[in-house]
Amino acid sequence: MDTRGWVLKAIESLRFASEKEIVRWLDEEGENLSKDELQRTLEHLLKEGQLELKNDLFRLKRKECSHQAFDNLFKD
Repeated sequence: MDTRGWVLKAIESLRFASEKEIVRWLDEEGENLSKDELQRTLEHLLKEGQLELKNDLFRLKRKECSHQAFDNLFKD
C-alpha cells in the first residue's frame, strides 16, 4: 500500500485524528513515515477533497449525497 493509502486507512480507523495520533497508529501497524511525508500527504488529501480538517483533527470527508438522502427521507 502506498503512503496515501496508509494515511487514509489510519484516519478511517481512528475516525478523528491529529497528526500525532496518525503517526502512532502507523507505527503500531509497522509503517514508518517521516513527518514531512505525512504532512505532504495530508495536504494533498485535503486539496483532493478526501479529508476535512477542523481544530487540528482530520477526518474522512462525508459524502454529500448520503447526507442529502437522509435529509430527504425525513423531510416534512
